[in-house]
Amino acid sequence: MTEVVATNETILVVGGGISGMTAALEAAETGKQVVLVEKRPYLGGRVSQLYKYFPKLCFPTCGLEINQRRAKMNPNLRVLTMAEVTDIKGEKGNYTASVKLSPRYINENCTACGECEKAVAAEFDDEYNYGLGKRKGAYLPYHMAHPQRYVLDPAIIGTDDAQKAKDACKYDAVDLGMTEETLDFPCGAVIWATGWRPYDAAKIQPYGYDRIANVITSVEFERMADPSGPTGGKLVRPSDGKEAKKVAFIQCAGSRDRNYLLHCSRICCMASLKQCTYVSDAYGEDADISVYYIDIRAIDRFEDFYQKVKGIEQVKFIKSKPAAVVADKDGNPVVHGVDTEGYKRFEDTHDLVVLAIGMEPSVDQDDFPVDIRINREGFIEAGPQGANDHGGVFAAGCASDALDVNRAVQHATGAALRAIQTINGAAGVEG
Repeated sequence: MTEVVATNETILVVGGGISGMTAALEAAETGKQVVLVEKRPYLGGRVSQLYKYFPKLCFPTCGLEINQRRAKMNPNLRVLTMAEVTDIKGEKGNYTASVKLSPRYINENCTACGECEKAVAAEFDDEYNYGLGKRKGAYLPYHMAHPQRYVLDPAIIGTDDAQKAKDACKYDAVDLGMTEETLDFPCGAVIWATGWRPYDAAKIQPYGYDRIANVITSVEFERMADPSGPTGGKLVRPSDGKEAKKVAFIQCAGSRDRNYLLHCSRICCMASLKQCTYVSDAYGEDADISVYYIDIRAIDRFEDFYQKVKGIEQVKFIKSKPAAVVADKDGNPVVHGVDTEGYKRFEDTHDLVVLAIGMEPSVDQDDFPVDIRINREGFIEAGPQGANDHGGVFAAGCASDALDVNRAVQHATGAALRAIQTINGAAGVEG
């Protein structure tokens, strides 16, 4: 039975991505007790699925490792994975949270040796790689997953595979008798950091994502570029595995469009510019890269990076919102549209088309455990009273707006400070 020792001076953080980890660690390192709840089997969120950051093109693994080390070392932080908040009752300074824990079927004896994975045969779509590859029914979500413990897919429970996994484990870490649990504990403030989800590209019918194998999304391309990803870092066509040297990036795929997402997702332009470098680095002079754009939003310090990518000979920019993507007889995606600089129609054939899809907030208003103000884009919005409009519940990172990693971390730090002030106020602490 899992236990959480908490008081009404405890801060509950919902979501273990970069924003949730930041908020939880900042609060815990001031001495506050923090419970961090994450629905996935590991911390890190979508940042863990990135190959590189823009604009420096450095690897997220460095920052993730630092945050993981901070989390392991801090006795004030309790982490619950495979967990979801189902209810929050009470008021600022005096809440009771209910959290549902789904069974991992692997206990804390796990050493991540991988013998259970070798023993099972069943395979499933790999969520971490956005379904581009397969994973076993016993799996470690990714090589840096924290906690470093395997997971058994619930679909194999009750099958021979489950018993094979148990028999293969030398450390008595496989517990097939685990069941769902519900925890109730007090807290004084809540930080909601549930992050974002990629917009469903299949809804953008003219671009053929659900019909044309060689039309993929920007998040899928990111996993493809990663050497630890489903293709070993090779940029290839899903249809036939051939090298994708002629690549098109379509900006604002579903964003800034009253039919799909009303808002600009802020990161998409820079993500595609970053991914242009993946293609040019992989294929050099043989690369042929097209960026179809409405306008490039390289805000603040990113203008230099935009100019750097513009200087790559193999990259060309076409000012256009393409009308459609169709497949020719060989399965090549063909982009149709009008270049608004000169109003010339084009019909361009590519090896691969990458849709720069927008960010949707992972905030479910219908199931939200407290009354909350949601704007028309679905983000948690501060009202007339600012951050205190929701009592002791504060949004952090992409739960509040479409943000890049830098801004999400800054926003999460602010949310941690507001939660600490709420706890101190409820407890009568000065300073």
